[in-house]
Amino acid sequence: MKYPSQLKTLKNKIHFTSLGCARNLVDTEVMLGMVLKAGYQITDQLNEADFLVVNTCGFLASARQESIGSVHNFFQEKKTEAKVIVAGCMVQKHKDQLKEQFPHIHYFLGSGDVEKILEAIIADSPGEAVSNARSYLEWGEIPRQLSTPKHYAYLKIAEGCAKQCAFCIIPKIKGRLRSKPIPQILKEFRALVSQGVKEVILIAQDLGDYGKDLVDKQGLENVISLLLSEKGSFWLRLLYLYPDEITDGLIALMKADKRICPYLDMPIQHISNRILKAMKRKTSKQQIIETIGKLRKNVPNVVIRTSLMVGFPSETEEEVDELIEFIQKHPIEHIGIFKYSCEEQSTSAKLPDHIVEEVKQARFDRVAKAQMQVITQRNQKYIGQKIPVIIEDTHPDSPYLLCGRFSGQAPEIDGMVIINDARKVKNVPELYEVEITDVADYDLIGKAIRSLEKKTSLNMVV
Repeated sequence: MKYPSQLKTLKNKIHFTSLGCARNLVDTEVMLGMVLKAGYQITDQLNEADFLVVNTCGFLASARQESIGSVHNFFQEKKTEAKVIVAGCMVQKHKDQLKEQFPHIHYFLGSGDVEKILEAIIADSPGEAVSNARSYLEWGEIPRQLSTPKHYAYLKIAEGCAKQCAFCIIPKIKGRLRSKPIPQILKEFRALVSQGVKEVILIAQDLGDYGKDLVDKQGLENVISLLLSEKGSFWLRLLYLYPDEITDGLIALMKADKRICPYLDMPIQHISNRILKAMKRKTSKQQIIETIGKLRKNVPNVVIRTSLMVGFPSETEEEVDELIEFIQKHPIEHIGIFKYSCEEQSTSAKLPDHIVEEVKQARFDRVAKAQMQVITQRNQKYIGQKIPVIIEDTHPDSPYLLCGRFSGQAPEIDGMVIINDARKVKNVPELYEVEITDVADYDLIGKAIRSLEKKTSLNMVV
């Protein structure tokens, strides 16, 4: 695709909003790169923009409502002549609903059609580009403008999903599994590192399925090994690996190279064998417990994140008790707890014995309380330790505090390290040794001791 060096237009300010997952954010960054290369300007002020673009999420009803709210806000705040462009997952499955509710949307882009953003902008009349390509993988020379802080970025290595979990409609939204060839992954990785990115976060709907659709069947371990063959100090973080995909080979890689953050996002959803089977999950309670045990034994400082669901059809109080007992006996550092959402196109929507919202909420509260008790106790072990922390910025709630992360905290989704004594901090973002002095729920509190930049590799291991 050719890009004009400068589009001759007075209407050249664009506002972007990206909703949903990090994979959506990568797609939004591709659109950002394309419009910047074409000569447009980016603004964060809605009332200044000539074009307002929202990349929507359509995974759950709550996500769709957030997308609708963003479009509504655009029409409330925009200039009279400004045009609204709606892209992404919600367009792919619910375009007619959006058209009915917002008849003055200028253009629709499907979740696999983000490369047509310039076509949408220059179109004189309303239109759409919604193809059968339900997901997007950047390719070739398509530009990408990072929107994350300069020290970390996401690298999407696959899209779509090969699994058929009963509660999930991702395969219907994003389509079949599509893995990015390893040479393209390596090219993008090198580009990120050359821009100064120090933490590369590998993402996909399911990292463990990477490569199963490719002719040569090269899997995740091959990708990681190749990236680790690159010289330099960087971190690799792995998000979204199912328990059955955490292999001995992967654990060996984590042990052998400290550049892999000792951190895994391992969604398990439940622990009752009956519920797991109803959810069409591939692992049993015993397999999950064994996987956690193997990780703890071989990577002693590993931090695990997972997601748990309460309120799946026919779930009993005894099965919620079983879930709480699991949390207490096999503590996990970060747990995202969700109430079951009945999606019309999911297999589980047809199951009997759906649970009312009030009961779901009560179960959510019980599990969340149990997890908070576990994490409060577990975080006590950090008090008195001196750990490497990348101090990133001022605290969002106070200009007198700084905040950062250690290797066990992923951006945006986990807790943070709050720095209440920053006298030794000269630059951010920068790696510092921090002494932990207290805890506050999911957050750690500490004082900066010394800079670790140029004195050690980017090894954030506790």
